[in-house]
Amino acid sequence: MKKHIFYIILIIAFSCDSDGQLDTVSQDTGQGGSLAQFTIVNNYLYTVDQSSLNVFNISNLEKPVQVNTSFIGFDIETLFHFNNDLYVGSQTGMFIYSLDNPEEPKQLAAVSHFRACDPVVAKQNYAFVTLDGSAGCGGTLSVLEVYDTSNISEPVLISRRNLVAPKGLGLFNNFLFVCDDEIKIFDISNINEIKLVHALNVSAFDVIIRGNELIAIGNTNLYQYQLNENDIKNTTLLSTLNI
Repeated sequence: MKKHIFYIILIIAFSCDSDGQLDTVSQDTGQGGSLAQFTIVNNYLYTVDQSSLNVFNISNLEKPVQVNTSFIGFDIETLFHFNNDLYVGSQTGMFIYSLDNPEEPKQLAAVSHFRACDPVVAKQNYAFVTLDGSAGCGGTLSVLEVYDTSNISEPVLISRRNLVAPKGLGLFNNFLFVCDDEIKIFDISNINEIKLVHALNVSAFDVIIRGNELIAIGNTNLYQYQLNENDIKNTTLLSTLNI
């Protein structure tokens, strides 16, 4: 429980500006990892529980108001915001919701996969999903899946790559960071030929990336890295915090 509370505090901290105010309320969105179960978009907080998507109006931070809840399915796990859409990961599939009406998200797509723990992140016309068959979610396979979402109502699986025990993942320009047996860094500039180009020899279950900073969250340590876009192998460890 202590680690979960620390993780939530970390996400909130990344959502604040230098004055300690939520920049999501005045600007665009908060910053969470791929295992997050909530996200802030403008004046709304979106959360998922085991089966539902919940919407809160937080224009008045002292008096948030729940304005909607809708059933998604069962074994819902994660929530990720990209552009004007929400990507929901479950143990059996991925769901995409439009925020054209921020108080009433509309389901655009649902894709099924074998049972596994399932965080998801998105970039441009692609969604990246890790399926961890070692985490007790019922499956046995552990893979990275890539979906073409150019037609967002009909995502298409275009590639699958075997991994060891993938968990959280994050995007930095043309690179995908995946928490596996180590943090693996893939070059995704050519989506049809994703290449493993580097790895960080630490144990982590999720990453948060903002600007050129990467925070890797492990069971016992939190790692802060400086990222180099021009030389991803020159990723620098800045600090380690025991949690």
